[in-house]
Amino acid sequence: MRYAFLGDIHGNTEALEAVLAAIRAENIEKIVCLGDIVGYGAEPARCLEMIRELKCDVIAGNHDWAAVGKVSIDCFNAYAKAAAIWTREQLTDEQKDWILTLPLTLTYPDCAVAHGTFHQPEAFNYIQTVFDAQQSFESLRKLGAKLGFLGHSHVPVGFFDTDPITYTLDGDIPIDEEISIMVNAGSVGQPRDENNKASFAVLDSTTKQVTINRVEYDIDAAANKIREVGLPEILAARLYQGK
Repeated sequence: MRYAFLGDIHGNTEALEAVLAAIRAENIEKIVCLGDIVGYGAEPARCLEMIRELKCDVIAGNHDWAAVGKVSIDCFNAYAKAAAIWTREQLTDEQKDWILTLPLTLTYPDCAVAHGTFHQPEAFNYIQTVFDAQQSFESLRKLGAKLGFLGHSHVPVGFFDTDPITYTLDGDIPIDEEISIMVNAGSVGQPRDENNKASFAVLDSTTKQVTINRVEYDIDAAANKIREVGLPEILAARLYQGK
């Protein structure tokens, strides 16, 4: 089975179109969206409809919930807050109702998925340390999975439940069935690892391999759209920097 995991699209149509074109060339059998379809970018409604048209599995991200008032934006920085308030005005009631139906986690025969963490998916915390990873590894095992995929941090990375826990930034991650592994697929629409190419992950359950794929897209077009709708300039500028 070949899976594609994509998330943190953040209203960036150009990046999403490029990633979907790359996925079509990958002979993918199942697509899973890891959340945060909206937020930051200029075309939240369009990106949401593009994902819905795929009829793929989707989980909720914190910006998705922010767009429907299900999570407080008090902890958002000023730019994220401005984008969240603007995004709420761009979505129809029907689109908001659809977001409200999204689960926080899903489990498959080969893996499980969450947006931020497995141990408190509703809190939308980050896995940035070994301690964070340890907590989620425990919850991943409770879900009956040894492989997990995440988004939220916008940084592609793989964590291994070794003693001590280790990690890799390598784009090719072999799956060892004796070790639990969590992989962050990175971000489609707003990468933050100083690489401005869109990111998504592919799992081949037959070859036991995860690959992080990077795809170029039209950053100028995406950035100009952000400026045209009046969102903060930093949201356009950071696309070029990949952070």
